[in-house]
Amino acid sequence: MPHIEFSIDGYVARVHLNRPETLNAITPEMDDMLAEAWQRINDDEGIRVALLTAEGGRAFCAGADIASGLSAAAPRAFGGGLTGIGGPLVTLDKPLVAAVQGHAVGGGFELAMCADILIISESAQFRLPEVQRGLIDHSGVLHRAARKLPLNVAMDLILTGRPLRAEDALRFGLASRMVGSDDLISAALEICAAIAKAAPLAAQAAKQAVAVGLEHTLEQALGRDYAAIRRFRSSQDAVEAVAALREKREPIWKGR
Repeated sequence: MPHIEFSIDGYVARVHLNRPETLNAITPEMDDMLAEAWQRINDDEGIRVALLTAEGGRAFCAGADIASGLSAAAPRAFGGGLTGIGGPLVTLDKPLVAAVQGHAVGGGFELAMCADILIISESAQFRLPEVQRGLIDHSGVLHRAARKLPLNVAMDLILTGRPLRAEDALRFGLASRMVGSDDLISAALEICAAIAKAAPLAAQAAKQAVAVGLEHTLEQALGRDYAAIRRFRSSQDAVEAVAALREKREPIWKGR
């Protein structure tokens, strides 16, 4: 079986880490396969949402498999470029949901934080051991943790290496939902199904606007023009949205 499995079910693309014997640590080959997956998701107009999952109950991802040769000096950024660590940052246009169980450590924690929506099981546990182990380079995990968590909580994790348990990840807003381990995938798929019902270009526009807007003050964000929103306004789906409202029916989205 490949260490990265890619599948499409309806409008949902699923990217599955499948190397549980090493806690799904990422090798250079897996890094390349992840890059191919993100590119395919961006290129396929039939895909409306992506789901990132992992095999095994012990871990979501233990980060980079240093023994395999993957490091911050690798030509591609970690996670197939999704994290931007050590190389160009890949922007995933479609919404990304991640389902995390067990340990998410270092780069694995980083990969989870790249998701737009993070759903976790009760076994989820996040940790940043780099400083304690004397391993620190591009520091992507530091910058994302400081943005995803209250600053004092992020600094506690960064400097002490202590784990952030599932209930605290939910309490501090890192995750949007926590479910039992047996319900994790079904709950994640339920979220994906809800996103897939939305106008795809509108969902992509919302994602872009939030990401770009957060780089500016609120006043600046409100006054900006967003290319993806402009694209949606001139799309067939924008016309369909108005028609469906007038005709009191469910819209039929084409994604164009």
